[in-house]
Amino acid sequence: MLDKAGYEVVELLLLPDEPEQLKSQLIRLADGRQVDLILTSGGTGFSLRDRTPEATMEVADRNAPGIAEAIRYKSMEITDRAMLSRGVSVIRGRTLIVNLPGSPKAVKESLEFIMEPLGHGLGILRGSASECARL
Repeated sequence: MLDKAGYEVVELLLLPDEPEQLKSQLIRLADGRQVDLILTSGGTGFSLRDRTPEATMEVADRNAPGIAEAIRYKSMEITDRAMLSRGVSVIRGRTLIVNLPGSPKAVKESLEFIMEPLGHGLGILRGSASECARL
């Protein structure tokens, strides 16, 4: 979906449910690689191991709640369990970080909800709405 939308995916990681590892990678990708967008999948539920939103908030400079709120809102049209998602969306420097659900189906649906306005927001964040985003 990202390739078709014109995004360049520069890295894909599989991490355990360890907040310190996630924080380290988010910082590396945002500060070191200077990617435009980081999408996480999973770790946003009620399980004791689900700590992705907390790790994401700890590396944030600014909150961008509208994206996560839109995902939950639109997902509620599909399943009332969407209210159980704790995903967040934040900005670190010039990088947008968005937590997506763990289910591949829910990830696809979430991206469908946010893909179009996301490109515009990334352009504003990076200073040029015409630039191609790097993930």
